[in-house]
Amino acid sequence: MMDPKLFVALDVDDPARAAELARDLEHPGIGFKVGPRLILREGARLVQKIAQHGPVFVDCKHLDIPSTMTSAVRAAFESGATYATVHAWSGPGALRDLAELETRLNRERHFRVLVVSVLTSFSSDTLPFGLKGRDIGVDVLGLANEAKTCGLNSFVCSPHEASALRSQIANAFIITPGVRPSGSAKGDQVRVETPQAAAQQGASGMVVGRPIIEAIEPRSAALQILREFIGESSPT
Repeated sequence: MMDPKLFVALDVDDPARAAELARDLEHPGIGFKVGPRLILREGARLVQKIAQHGPVFVDCKHLDIPSTMTSAVRAAFESGATYATVHAWSGPGALRDLAELETRLNRERHFRVLVVSVLTSFSSDTLPFGLKGRDIGVDVLGLANEAKTCGLNSFVCSPHEASALRSQIANAFIITPGVRPSGSAKGDQVRVETPQAAAQQGASGMVVGRPIIEAIEPRSAALQILREFIGESSPT
């Protein structure tokens, strides 16, 4: 299975609207990200519905004891998801268990545990207690390398750290949120880049929400962003 280059963040409150967007945006290069605001309303049923139109990325960023995290990731897989996020801060024990689970699940079908390090909404000035004064890039690389040592190879990070991560883990699968077309608002994101810049810095794929789902023509907006990322003339 080919991983999508663009994950559309279905950051809406109405499950019917999310399903409608997934149907209208169906394309070989596009997957869909759903987070707690939809999962808590509709759960596995919505994941299954959206998965009919493309790979689903369940983004609940689990940070808990190892058994809880592995159970949650398995539940995402069983609901039809192809990707699920966990926090690197959960530590080596949980990461090793998750790597073993990922290996087992891949015997059934393609599935990735995506490791999150430092959220793209943080800047050096807004880091929480315990991280203040630390270098974000150093933390991202340190956490990624620890996850790699534990057996995981798929990551979520800002485009700003993608190049350094790629240079250290050449075969990493790297998804970058914080991607915005030129001229669009940043929203909650701080460490942002354009689709072209994200690709040039080593991203395997990107997450984009509002510039697509709030566009007058979401499909046209999505295909334009995908076109810019992959550098091809006209995906249809």
